[in-house]
Amino acid sequence: MAELLRTHALESRVEALAAAGIVVEPYVAMTNVRGADAPPAGIRLGPDEWLVVGAAGEPGGSVTDVSAQWITLRLTSGHARDVLATGCAIDLHPRAFPEGTSVQTRLAQAGVILTSLGAGGYRVLVRSTFAGYLADWLLDATSEFR
Repeated sequence: MAELLRTHALESRVEALAAAGIVVEPYVAMTNVRGADAPPAGIRLGPDEWLVVGAAGEPGGSVTDVSAQWITLRLTSGHARDVLATGCAIDLHPRAFPEGTSVQTRLAQAGVILTSLGAGGYRVLVRSTFAGYLADWLLDATSEFR
């Protein structure tokens, strides 16, 4: 039986994104957990809805693996906040969006989960079907800062 290999939606754009200071993070297991307390690494998406990033643990409710539908990008350049602000309505100033804060929002019309990593860095989770579009938008948006 042929071995199936996971292909990354941004495989063809990794080098261009790296040149723009955007890291495509390696695959990490992500799980939607409902009915249980999320660990400290959990992202609260709404009432009774958490996205847990990390290794699977003992479920306290129902768990659905949603890893295949998300791509993770990490923006760390000195202009990351400026780049994101051109396509996002969230106030990203550290007083309003401190380290560890996560929100669901739109970035360039793509639905994303945005997390502040501190020191001017951000993690962007985007559905794999929108990853190519968002990568192209980010490359264009970062061009004025290179």
